[in-house]
Amino acid sequence: MLRLPGYAGGVSDSPAQSSYPGERLGLPATGRGSIARAWRRIGALAIDWISATLIATAFFGYDQFALPAEAGITIFAPLTVFLVLQVVFIPTIGGSPGHRILGMRVVQLGGAWTGLWRPIVRSLLLALVIPAVIWDPDQRGLHDKVAGTVLIRA
Repeated sequence: MLRLPGYAGGVSDSPAQSSYPGERLGLPATGRGSIARAWRRIGALAIDWISATLIATAFFGYDQFALPAEAGITIFAPLTVFLVLQVVFIPTIGGSPGHRILGMRVVQLGGAWTGLWRPIVRSLLLALVIPAVIWDPDQRGLHDKVAGTVLIRA
């Protein structure tokens, strides 16, 4: 099992105030293995969304941003490509292309490989937006808490 640098073994339930994000998780304050900060996350999201839009445009055309689906239901093509990028790359290279370009990776809390179900759950909640903007004191979004993952600096 891959261990995070400085990982103490679990989340503390103590109500004591942390001096930095990730302290309760046993992560370092800065550098490799620390919690990825907001601007880095937003940058990765922008890279991933732009990539998904370019891929969707290349495959489905500029005017065809919707994939035809059964029963007249329309799926937004860039969102579908975005979700596929997340689900494929998080378990294989440790993060989406945007995460990796900006020096981050997604790991299971404790440092283990995420497996396949965690990226699926995380990505579906990320697509809903609200879980991603609700953070705890450790700057983990609700989508990461539900999936049992943490986004750290690589």
